[in-house]
Amino acid sequence: MQPLRSHELPTLTELALRVATTLRERGQKVAVAESSAGGLVCAALLAIPGASAYFVGGAVIYTRRAGKALLGLTPQDMTGLRGETEPYAALIAGRTRDVHRATWGIAESGAAGPSPSPYGDVPGRVCLAIAGARTAVQTVETGLQDRPMNMDLFARHLLALFDQTLHAQEASDVFEAAP
Repeated sequence: MQPLRSHELPTLTELALRVATTLRERGQKVAVAESSAGGLVCAALLAIPGASAYFVGGAVIYTRRAGKALLGLTPQDMTGLRGETEPYAALIAGRTRDVHRATWGIAESGAAGPSPSPYGDVPGRVCLAIAGARTAVQTVETGLQDRPMNMDLFARHLLALFDQTLHAQEASDVFEAAP
């Protein structure tokens, strides 16, 4: 899946409503792990009325200490990994899904800016991951140093990837059911 360009993305509220509607219709639930989006994904999903039907929980995993406390991450889990990579985002998405006993886990890890991350990643770079019946990972670079704008775009890109993944699953389910 190709990421949508930032100017092509629907608003955070529009994306949350699309995701919430799909999850509610399917009777599925999501858990969220955020880093540089700072809770915007959780807030957007919770702003949709009836969130308890599809939202299990979420956390901002901003440090290794938070990963240990909130997701039970161990040094062994992190062997060969660092934040702000697709393998790390995939680990966090899967762990979030499992810890919350949700249908789906979604996660992001990036550098909102305005300066590079401690790992040397440029501002505006985020790794996204979806874990569930289908999995997806994606790296997006906004090219921006504007921290609040990047946080919003990271949240929107994560929900857009989740929406695409949900609909890709739906399309494959229809295709597999065809005679």
